[in-house]
Parts: sequence; C-alpha cells; structure tokens
Amino acid sequence: MGQNAISFEQIKKIGVVGAGQMGSGIAQVLAQKNYQVLLMDLNPGVLENSLKSMASSLDRLVKKNFLSEDLKMQTLKNIQTTSDLEGFKTVDVAIEAATENVDLKIKIFKSLDAVLPAASLLVTNTSSISITKLAQQTGRPAQVCGMHFMNPVPVMKLVEGIKGLQTSDHTFETIKKLTEKLDKVFVESIKDMPGFVVNRILMPMINEAFYVLHEGIAQPAMIDEAMKLGCNFPMGPLTLADFIGLDTCLSIMNVLYEGFADSKYRACPLLVKYVEAGWMGKKSGRGVFKY
Repeated sequence: MGQNAISFEQIKKIGVVGAGQMGSGIAQVLAQKNYQVLLMDLNPGVLENSLKSMASSLDRLVKKNFLSEDLKMQTLKNIQTTSDLEGFKTVDVAIEAATENVDLKIKIFKSLDAVLPAASLLVTNTSSISITKLAQQTGRPAQVCGMHFMNPVPVMKLVEGIKGLQTSDHTFETIKKLTEKLDKVFVESIKDMPGFVVNRILMPMINEAFYVLHEGIAQPAMIDEAMKLGCNFPMGPLTLADFIGLDTCLSIMNVLYEGFADSKYRACPLLVKYVEAGWMGKKSGRGVFKY
C-alpha cells in the first residue's frame, strides 16, 4: 500500500486531530502555507479556544510585520473545525496531535485508518510513543510516520521525523518535503526508539533537575539560574518543565522507563507527587512555580 501513497505535490488538504496547544499550532502553520486544514476535537469549547488562540498568534505576527493583514485573514479562512471524523474522508494527510497517551492514540489511529482514503498518510505528533506500535494498528503501516513538532509550533524551527519499522522511504520523504514547505528543519530519527532524539536527551535532564530539588540541593529558582548562566540555556529546566506540562514530562519518563527497562529513566518521586497534586505547570496555574 505504501507504493500507492500520495505524493507531496498532491497534498492539498490536511486534517489535524486534537485542538490543544500543539494541534492549534500545527493547524496554524499549515494554513499559513495555504493548505486547507480540517481541525478536529471532540470538545467544541476547545475548538473555539483554538481559533481564538490562532487569531491572537496571527495578530502578533501582523504587529511585528512578519505577516500581512490579508495573509492573516486567508490563513483563518483556510481552517475548518469539526467534532467528528467524517470530513477526514477527503484528507490527504492526517496529523494526530492528541494527549501523550498510548491507548488514546491507538484508538484515534484505528478510527482514522477506517475513514482516510487509501492513499492518505497518517502521521503522529507523539514525542515518545512507538511509531511502529501505532502503525501496526492500521492497514497502512508503510504510510505512517512520526512528525514531532516543538512547542510553540509557529516559533520553533525543529520537526523531528521518526521512521517506524514499516515506514516506506516514500512516506518519509513526503513528510520531509512537507516539513520544509512549512519553513521548518527536519531532523531524522531513523530508529524508532523511545523518546527519539529530543526527549531521549531532554527529559532525563528535566528529571535530574527534579532530583536536585527533591534532594534539597538547591531552590527551584537557583537550579534554573545555574543552568541558564552555566550552560547558556535560554530557560531553566524546571521552568521548561512547567511550560511543557509536568503530566507530559511524567508520561514521557514512564515511556522511557518502560521502553528501556533501565532505572536511570525512573521518574523522580517529587515529579510524581506534583502531578498527583494536580500541579501540572503553567496550564494549571501551579507547577514548580506559581503562575
């Protein structure tokens, strides 16, 4: 089936599943490049907030003279919203951008595979979950790969491309061309290992920062200051964790721990406690820091 997959030149309409922070950002950058975008979320309120968020983001770009008012209006016209998958029957590429939960992603992948045209590609924005496992849930494993955008999507240049065991060269090359069309840099993760490139390195570092806090070695602000001034980081690891979401950090650490069965990936008990307390970071108003 992978040999009959759609080519880059044929891509006109792209569906995005999940209208949270990542899904909204992905929808925006696609629409800015004049792709027809269908943004799907089960919650109409989330869709409404997503459109407001995109409008605000585009307004900021207009004020900075990065975007014309006409292009802003055209971008918003390029986006349609829906609360079901019916419209995905005409989509060339589907990008799943739901919560980092393997059972949820498997359910979405099965549903998408049932409605997408046979030639369409199925892509996941997962930051750590096995592409090979998700692809196996479909009848088109050669047409599945990872396309991991960084947050905030309109600003960050990197897209991590992840090749599953079954991903065809054609699929991977098509997604690479799509990435470059979006003015992003495509870094290839040619082995489908837990955490891929970025989170394999980043999350253990964040986890270690939590251990430094947990063991009382330094206060949160001092830990961040040390890494900013000592390693030239633009943002300290604890602040970054709050921005990512502590629940997401914990979820990724658990994927690494289960995937490698190595104690060096064990989540810090303090990180676990914060999540149990509902301190998810910036999005909940409280994480390591208060917002």
